[in-house]
Amino acid sequence: MSASRKAHWKKEVVDVREVLSKIRPGMSIFLSTGVAEPRTLVKSLMSSKDGNLEDLELVQLVSLGQAISSEDRYIRRFRLKTFFSGWIASEAITEGRVDLIPSRFSKIPRLIESGIIRIDAAFVQISPPDSAGYSSLGTSVDVARQAMEQATLVVGEINRETPRTLGDTFVHMNDFDYLIESKEPLIYFSRWPVDDVFEKLGAHVASLIQDGCCISFSIGPLFESMARHLVHKHHLGIHSQFFTDALMDLVKSGAVTNRRKGIFKGKCLAAYALGTTKLMRWLHRNPLVEFQSIDVVADPKRIGSNDRFILVLPARKIDLTGGIALHTGRGNVTAGPGEAQEFLTGASFSPGGRTIFALPSRNLKGQSNIVLSVEDLPNQLSVRESLDLVVTEYGVASLTGKTIRERALALIDIAHPDDREALVSAAKQNHLLFPDQAYLPESGHFYPEELVFTQTFKGGLTVRFRPIRPSDVDEMRRLFYRFSDEAVYYRYFSPIKTMPHARMQEYVNVDYRNTMSIVGLVGEPGEGRIIAEARYVRTPGTPFADLAFVVDEAYQGKGIATFLFMTLIKIAKDRGIEGLKADVLSTNKSMIKVLEKAPYPVQAVLDSGVYELKIPLSEKLLSE
Repeated sequence: MSASRKAHWKKEVVDVREVLSKIRPGMSIFLSTGVAEPRTLVKSLMSSKDGNLEDLELVQLVSLGQAISSEDRYIRRFRLKTFFSGWIASEAITEGRVDLIPSRFSKIPRLIESGIIRIDAAFVQISPPDSAGYSSLGTSVDVARQAMEQATLVVGEINRETPRTLGDTFVHMNDFDYLIESKEPLIYFSRWPVDDVFEKLGAHVASLIQDGCCISFSIGPLFESMARHLVHKHHLGIHSQFFTDALMDLVKSGAVTNRRKGIFKGKCLAAYALGTTKLMRWLHRNPLVEFQSIDVVADPKRIGSNDRFILVLPARKIDLTGGIALHTGRGNVTAGPGEAQEFLTGASFSPGGRTIFALPSRNLKGQSNIVLSVEDLPNQLSVRESLDLVVTEYGVASLTGKTIRERALALIDIAHPDDREALVSAAKQNHLLFPDQAYLPESGHFYPEELVFTQTFKGGLTVRFRPIRPSDVDEMRRLFYRFSDEAVYYRYFSPIKTMPHARMQEYVNVDYRNTMSIVGLVGEPGEGRIIAEARYVRTPGTPFADLAFVVDEAYQGKGIATFLFMTLIKIAKDRGIEGLKADVLSTNKSMIKVLEKAPYPVQAVLDSGVYELKIPLSEKLLSE
């Protein structure tokens, strides 16, 4: 800043003691949120022993800084009111030192404007004014403007480290009764380390986000990992309460263009920024990021105006029926039930919108985060009726439209393998699963995560393949009932008419060592319909395995069966199987045609209208 510009506002600055002398007992003082907390004013307020600074209310949307003290001597002088129970406020609220105002964030500006939430004074941190006298609210717009309009005493704390952000951020020097110069640095946040569990968790979440989606972000290892796995996407949009270092990296990667958003096209939308000095410097005068007040950012209708809005929420626990318990306590700045509900509603308004709850399968104490019930846990979010996707490091469970039994099976599939047997037992005892539910305890440990891939076939059909899971029981039954009588006869060599649950659940519970099954799905990532299955079953006492595969008749002729056949050959050979066998009716021309494409010699013996085919994988490739 030039000397002339600095002098322009320097002469308006007063000593902080002059400001505090204007405070009267019983006043309600608004404080900017997060990185924008006016730390010099707050520190002076807390340390002063002046008699007029008694019985004061401090109002702050999210308390991340120094407004809360655990010392009893402050409780009689200051009382914090906040709208967010996370971060350090959670403990203080529980202990009765802080008052929580339950409210949806988008409604808070109206509460202030109407006077329901009284504001007598506003302490707001701002950037240095320019030559025209305009400052920026910097990293926190939230409800600062509404608070300034209602307050009879408005104080601006000028912090030279505050970035000059763009959007609805500009205020004039004339809007303030007093200006002081900050003697404190901004509140910076180091980047979160990412361990192996969160690396997998972030990768699974990112796999559900397609090109052109609009996403909401927060801070923590999940979002650090997620951002790294999104860098290869295209035309992503950002509509988020918080802007972070991870988002900065994602924007710089070119994956974010914001060109497909419904509002604020071409701009990342946020109300707050939390992060490092590097982020603050990058945000300075950056036209790619638009800061707006919380009633704009958290408005469900505005959120829903973006097509394919993806809400990602970290969860603390989830129960087998879909009950959610969110995080509490120090370090939680993601969402409470009130904040989450607004974005959940926005996602439901959005065409193609989705909600993803993500959590590690176990907590730091080694206890399962997937439990029988969350009824006794705090910070519950009641969204069972609209629950969409749940993700752990072991995969994705799609719960939309699923029965309680189907939900329980899907969630057990992504629990920690060591916890699945106990969850199955508890679910049976509580009538969430059928009493005869089959479960192979070792299957979870041998699930081959590496056998997850996507392939495009004729006509641009995209099919996702993965090993079968116990929770596929109902989808496999539906596939069976879509088969024609001829297809059933070719597959089972008998005119089977029914496929009861008891029989199918034995079919989908495999050990992935002696039996391998790969299913193909179409539809949205994380869910979809099974349209194909291929499997081999090792013949006891021999190095050979029996082979079978089926494809939904509506998807035949696209090369799916051939692809599955070649895939199983590779999987079997990699796992030490020396050959594959199949019994095929001589009239099953399509199956024979596929098997003839084997890259190894096919040995065929015709007996009573049935070809007994053997494919030794130890033979030389036909192409050699």
